[in-house]
Amino acid sequence: MNALASWLKFAILNTLRNRRRSAVTVAIAALGSAAILLAGGFALYTYEGLAQSSARSTGHLIVARPAQFSSDEDLPLQHGLDEVAALKATLLADDAVRQVLPKIDFSGLVSNGDKSTVMMAAGIDPDAEFAVKGPFLRVLAGRVLSSGETLQVMLGEGLARSLKAQPGSGLTLMASTSEGALNALDVNVAGIFATGVPEVDKRLVYTDLATAQKLLVSARVSSLGVFLDRMQATAPGQARLRAALPGLEVQTWLDQASFYRSVKALYDRIFGALGLVIGVIVVFVVSNAMGMAIVERTREIGTLRAMGTLPGQLVRSLALEGLVLGGAGALLGALLSLGVALALLLFPVQMPPPPGRNVGYPLQVATDPWLYAGTLLAMLLLATLASALVARRTVGLPIVAALAHV
Repeated sequence: MNALASWLKFAILNTLRNRRRSAVTVAIAALGSAAILLAGGFALYTYEGLAQSSARSTGHLIVARPAQFSSDEDLPLQHGLDEVAALKATLLADDAVRQVLPKIDFSGLVSNGDKSTVMMAAGIDPDAEFAVKGPFLRVLAGRVLSSGETLQVMLGEGLARSLKAQPGSGLTLMASTSEGALNALDVNVAGIFATGVPEVDKRLVYTDLATAQKLLVSARVSSLGVFLDRMQATAPGQARLRAALPGLEVQTWLDQASFYRSVKALYDRIFGALGLVIGVIVVFVVSNAMGMAIVERTREIGTLRAMGTLPGQLVRSLALEGLVLGGAGALLGALLSLGVALALLLFPVQMPPPPGRNVGYPLQVATDPWLYAGTLLAMLLLATLASALVARRTVGLPIVAALAHV
């Protein structure tokens, strides 16, 4: 232990022999480490936000008939669930299940008397929906739906503008029933909302379950969204519910989150390539600094060899110098990254809306311990290996050639 401390002290003193070169090397390693940590933290924050949003939208688990996930319906609720109350009781008996939300997905036409347009509608249990998901809609006018009242709807911002509808306006919903007939219901507009996705807001309509079932002439629901006590309970919960409901299919939020999977695959490639490039830059910088230092000390190395110092000891000593430079840079980079993450919390920065949306989001960086540990370890290993490889060539020179080096 004392020998290692002595060699480490010797390495630190050697790095201070040329302070300017060492400072430049440490600065580049620090900037590289900070860039990796900030990019990785941004990606992790994005993943977590998208995952939470997806799970809040559909439920951690989605229970439906297998055909609901694998094929299109010829008629509304063709693959719907019966005996919803009994199914909810079975699901709520699981200790990890906090709430079960039924949902009816259907399409049709909505008309103001003068103009009709296509709608993508969802029948929900309003009180439970807003209690579990929180304010998942940005209400622009009017109010949200309430359980117990029927023949009320909420319209997306674009759809309301197209129909010139306001809270209190009367509209007519038209859709095919579960038996293939055409049915219509007169409803009133309770509120107007925005999801942040303009294309969705041009078509989306929310109504209560009773109104949707009355329009479709069916007591079925399309699916049940199961909300668990935590995200980590998703996989075990899926296994338990599949065993408890052998005739039904249980999918996770990840199976339904195509946008999340696409973004994660893209970011993994982008930030993976960025990390690789930065790692190569750090290796070259440390190698260049150590190469110059070793060349300048070739005669010194020859003298140490002539005095009996083993080549392996010299390689370890020079590798420790790279470890010191890389470690100092990595630690400074970690502190810089933590400072930026804290600054973003204290002084929020709003990002512009991503493609397909009209609402921005706050820029934040996750401070994941595993990301920091992995980045610091990678920087230490890269700097140490780079120094050791550069040192081997000079240390391996014959003693006479090293002493005669000019």
